[in-house]
Amino acid sequence: MSLLQLSASEMRDKAASGEVSPSELVEASLAAIEAHNKALGAFISVDAEGALARAKELEAAQARGKEPGPLFGVPVGLKDNLCLIHQPMTCGSRILEGYRASYTSTAVQGLLDAGAIPIGRCNMDEFAFGSSTEHSCYGPTRNPWDLERIPGGSSGGSAAAVAARMVPLSLGSDTGGSIRQPAALCGVAGLKPTYGRVSRFGLTAFGSSLDQIGPFARRARDLSLALQAMAGQAPRDATTLDAAAFPPPEPLMDLKGLKVGLPAEYLGEGVHPSIRAQIEAAQKTLAQLGADLIPIQLPHTEYAIPAYYLVATSEASSNLARFDGVRYGKRQKAGNLEDLYLETRGKGFGEEAKRRILLGVFCLSAGYIDAYYVKALKVRTLLRRDFEEAFTKVDVIIGPTTPYPPFRIGESEADPMKLYLCDLLTAPANLAGIPGLSVPCGLDEDGLPVGLQILGPALGDARILQVAEAFENATDFHKQAPREVAP
Repeated sequence: MSLLQLSASEMRDKAASGEVSPSELVEASLAAIEAHNKALGAFISVDAEGALARAKELEAAQARGKEPGPLFGVPVGLKDNLCLIHQPMTCGSRILEGYRASYTSTAVQGLLDAGAIPIGRCNMDEFAFGSSTEHSCYGPTRNPWDLERIPGGSSGGSAAAVAARMVPLSLGSDTGGSIRQPAALCGVAGLKPTYGRVSRFGLTAFGSSLDQIGPFARRARDLSLALQAMAGQAPRDATTLDAAAFPPPEPLMDLKGLKVGLPAEYLGEGVHPSIRAQIEAAQKTLAQLGADLIPIQLPHTEYAIPAYYLVATSEASSNLARFDGVRYGKRQKAGNLEDLYLETRGKGFGEEAKRRILLGVFCLSAGYIDAYYVKALKVRTLLRRDFEEAFTKVDVIIGPTTPYPPFRIGESEADPMKLYLCDLLTAPANLAGIPGLSVPCGLDEDGLPVGLQILGPALGDARILQVAEAFENATDFHKQAPREVAP
């Protein structure tokens, strides 16, 4: 068996026992990237020298008797909006060309402390603005299951890297579904933790009240290990919670007595028939494991997308004001300060970034802020109350992660609304601040992956991971690999 067919936890166990070395794991990962990245565009840069040097450091520490960490020797891909000191970080944008991080993000440092080895930077939609990883200055990432289709976004590079067996673990960020949606479309597992469980320090902000860092892997157990390494209250991030620490939960032998909510709104009009069929089959699997399936209502779901895009673009326009050519990245030549701003931002930002900045500025402008932004915040409160009411009746909520299969690259250019509606079923969790994950649950009629979304109450991360692991143990969907690029 190829080393890269192993899960992250299997790799760690073999490295800790001395059966393989961290250097061998890194070399296998680098070979896979060399073989497949040109076709996929999952990585925008690779630090082979740094990864091999870190592997040697870990081996030396192990030889001195240091106990291997829970991610010892595991190669990891990092979304290009996460800081790692001295490494390039561009957020997929020309405006940050040449920038290198001056510090390491809290989440990445957690992985380093656990023994992980960063391999390189994963492609993404510019500043995480998108659901397809087409809007990057480095070009699109392609779906390993069909190279003519999108991998989802904005963390599409991180998802594709795990799906193509380049790395067993990667990090992304999720503002409205940017981990769960590409995880579903690439046939891997992806977790958005409870808001405040993982520090956002060192993550380039998109929507500060929505963003969360989370992992991609092929098994739910690996998601738990990564979350354990990253979670915790952080002194440099006032939004982290007192109860942020995360001990990995024990596996459930069955789901007897578990109350699973089935929201009618998540299988309504607009959900592709082949996706609906796989979700209904997943419901039957959970019932066979002993779960009680309970119909529920989330009545304000239809307002989630307009509320999300008003909140997200408003926060994005504020956050991106700092990228002006004065402090970060590439500066355009200009005769005065105003022209410097205009030239740098005009040439540095792509079309999707400009679209979202303009939407946000409009929503926050005098005369419109009450009509749009403040009203969106009120709808956000209603969505949160929907979930709070539902979780008095059920333990978890399930449904499809995406309403339709991955579309072909370029297909959304003439219809941006199609791109925005990709987040229809994932954005509500970000607005409510609750945890959610996606696990593979089958293939559609074209042989493309379908994801099952599992949502839990705030700080219910352990429960949804237990349900995901129980589902994996009862099925083989997590073992399926894309034919075109799998080793």
